[in-house]
Amino acid sequence: MVYDVDSTVYDDFTGDTIYFKYRIKEKLAENITDNEGRPAIKMIRYIKQYNPNVSYDNMLWEIKDVWSYTKTARTLEVVEEDVRFTKLIFPVVEDATWDGNAHNTLGSRDYKYSYINRAETINGTAFENVLYVEQKDDKLKNVIHREFYIEKYAKNVGLVYREIKDLLSGTVTLNPNGTIVPVENRIKSGIKYKLTYVTHGIE
Repeated sequence: MVYDVDSTVYDDFTGDTIYFKYRIKEKLAENITDNEGRPAIKMIRYIKQYNPNVSYDNMLWEIKDVWSYTKTARTLEVVEEDVRFTKLIFPVVEDATWDGNAHNTLGSRDYKYSYINRAETINGTAFENVLYVEQKDDKLKNVIHREFYIEKYAKNVGLVYREIKDLLSGTVTLNPNGTIVPVENRIKSGIKYKLTYVTHGIE
């Protein structure tokens, strides 16, 4: 799987806004055994840093990190940077919920299938069956801290889109009509991140 990544970091210490752009390739490498003794797959992740003067096709892949997948009859678990997340549960049923952090120490977080089997075009590629996993969306619950985590998966393909907004605001301000100005319009610190499908295949 190959993805394009765009990320923006807001640094409240320096006041800088830093932009990152790069391409990621995820390659399933070999069968392994996870820390619970279950069959798993090691996945090597490669990176190409964006350069406006050089096309990605003319760059070499560099190893970024190593993750792993464990798929059971009930779950799909992914170890990212040594943290295990329960990304999906089976069977896939709309509105089903589960604790995505059940196998880590980050605290409970309810994931939800917001929709399944929806036709959708992502980065110019049409997919017939896409499911939307809402990992967290507190837009209406917090006027200081905006947390928005979602992923989309296409049938017989895998992850095709990920978006993260984890933002802290400055002072709460109001619009002329008395409504609160959204956190995204008064960012003090945090990150915006988008990972978007480019292509997949067999090497």
